[in-house]
Amino acid sequence: MINTDSSLLGVRFLGSGSAVPDRVLTNQDLAQMVDTNDEWIASRTGIRERHIADGENDSVANLAAKAGQKAIAAAGLNPHDIDLIILSTSTSDDLFGTAGRVQKILGAERAVAFDLVAACSGFVFGLVTASQYIRTGVFKNVLLIGADVLSRWVDWQDRRTCILFGDGAGAVVLQGTTPEQNNLLGFEMRSDGKGNDLLNINYLGRSTFDSITMNGQEVYRFAVRQVPEVIEKSLHYANLEVHDLDWLILHQANQRIIDAVVNRFGIDPAKAVSNMGKYGNTSAASIPIALNEWVEADKIQKDHLIAIAGFGAGLSWGSAVFRWG
Repeated sequence: MINTDSSLLGVRFLGSGSAVPDRVLTNQDLAQMVDTNDEWIASRTGIRERHIADGENDSVANLAAKAGQKAIAAAGLNPHDIDLIILSTSTSDDLFGTAGRVQKILGAERAVAFDLVAACSGFVFGLVTASQYIRTGVFKNVLLIGADVLSRWVDWQDRRTCILFGDGAGAVVLQGTTPEQNNLLGFEMRSDGKGNDLLNINYLGRSTFDSITMNGQEVYRFAVRQVPEVIEKSLHYANLEVHDLDWLILHQANQRIIDAVVNRFGIDPAKAVSNMGKYGNTSAASIPIALNEWVEADKIQKDHLIAIAGFGAGLSWGSAVFRWG
């Protein structure tokens, strides 16, 4: 939901940016590693290739900083203008947090910086968190980054999971404005710990973690059941209908999930942003990477109405409705 108290400040969306590793791993490449093929992967997921980290230059911190630099430049600001950096990631370079490293690389010396862990819902949860600091007047300029390097935790012999994930980062700059100019119109967040065991990277002891494990069928059922409901809630709080939207940007997990949500709402499939064919599932980075790609292509323009929805491990899921600009 969203607090409609008129004394609260508004939130503007000033700029976006993204970054992905140079190395591309195609379905054909994967077919040389495990028992799979391009047709099997693409028909079940919509994914044909993904970008994979290759060395320290592709750390979470470096990818996040590159995306952040682009977003800050697109916003017409400089790093010293940033008051807060929220890094949504589940694959931190450091268990104590990576946002401080991003702050250092950017030279954003005035900014408070911290990590937020909510897996594939991380960008949505980060957006809602950032908005609370802005609307209460604590911070004016916030850099929100979603970044993950999931390839670190993939078992490349497990064809059920290794076909899905890629690496990357996406970012937006948010700024406080007058209540009348508020562009964050509604949101909803949910969690259900009873499904926690459906998607994990578990600690094994002695400073080691397991690879990604996932019950794909159950996660799919959860997503197609819960995502439309949470979008409807966000639209309700925004006093909007689904057909008012210019764009729908879901977490890029599986094309079948996007298709199911589109069919549920009966909207034009062209409104549903999809770029997982090029990037795969980049967790907290997937929504901002897709958003930035459509902004850079001039598809998303000022005042367009956008609904986003993230969903994944936790289980967690959430949605937000906003006007770009």
